[in-house]
Amino acid sequence: MPVMKSNSWMPSVFNDLFDADFLPKTNCTAPAINVKESDKAYTVELAAPGMKKEDFNVHINDEGNLVVKMESKHESHEDDKTTRYLRREFSYSKFEQTLILPDDVKREDISAHVENGVLTVDLPKIVEEKVKVSRQIDIA
Repeated sequence: MPVMKSNSWMPSVFNDLFDADFLPKTNCTAPAINVKESDKAYTVELAAPGMKKEDFNVHINDEGNLVVKMESKHESHEDDKTTRYLRREFSYSKFEQTLILPDDVKREDISAHVENGVLTVDLPKIVEEKVKVSRQIDIA
């Protein structure tokens, strides 16, 4: 009869507990991004549930592109000297996206805010006033 060897440093009795469906698994997907356009502006929305304003960095880089960075670390500390960890998971999220801005964006008026787990970046358009070209033409 073959002998099974376990490469795990943790006793196999814990496998059923840690591999259960009720434990949250880490998510390795990028946040969803929506881009809307109106007559006056573009709007970028980035889904980031649980993130705070401090977790974001939004800036224009040297090439004039919009860079959105998001980073969040969550670590629970329990100072209980009578227990030791058999398994401990950290929550860490990091995301960076560079968006090439259209030429008609007024870069100095870009604004951003976070509300209900959504980062919204408002990109106002440059408003060009059309010059009327009506004039009187003299008859020679």
